[in-house]
Amino acid sequence: MKTRQSKHKERGSAVIELALSVFLLLAVMTGIMEFGRMFYHAAEVANAARAGVQWAVVNPGNPNNLTAMQTAATNDAANITGLTATPTEFCECDDGSTVNCTSGTCATGSVRTYVQVVATAPYTMLANYWWMPQSITVGSRAVIRVD
Repeated sequence: MKTRQSKHKERGSAVIELALSVFLLLAVMTGIMEFGRMFYHAAEVANAARAGVQWAVVNPGNPNNLTAMQTAATNDAANITGLTATPTEFCECDDGSTVNCTSGTCATGSVRTYVQVVATAPYTMLANYWWMPQSITVGSRAVIRVD
């Protein structure tokens, strides 16, 4: 037969177990939510980089309009604050060597023109985790051949 004192001790340990369990569950759920937000943020940055190079594909007569590619990338990620998009144009020969886009010629084959957009955006965590930095930079790069 249990005494009144032993029942009281069991109730106290149950409260402690519940408190620890709830704390652990909330920590796990917060971590899952934070990583979900971070993956969404990364997907939006990648989509912005793709939108920039897709502008060059849709406008094949003007692939070196870097300002328009940058605008297309930043407009695509309008809900991401601090996004920077850096478009560039470069040319290569069939053998992979780099050549000047305006005056370059290749020994064999033809000159291939590519456009690239590198998009980066800062991501700030909602919670402060001691094992992870509070703010990180998420980046993505998209390259496509236009000529």
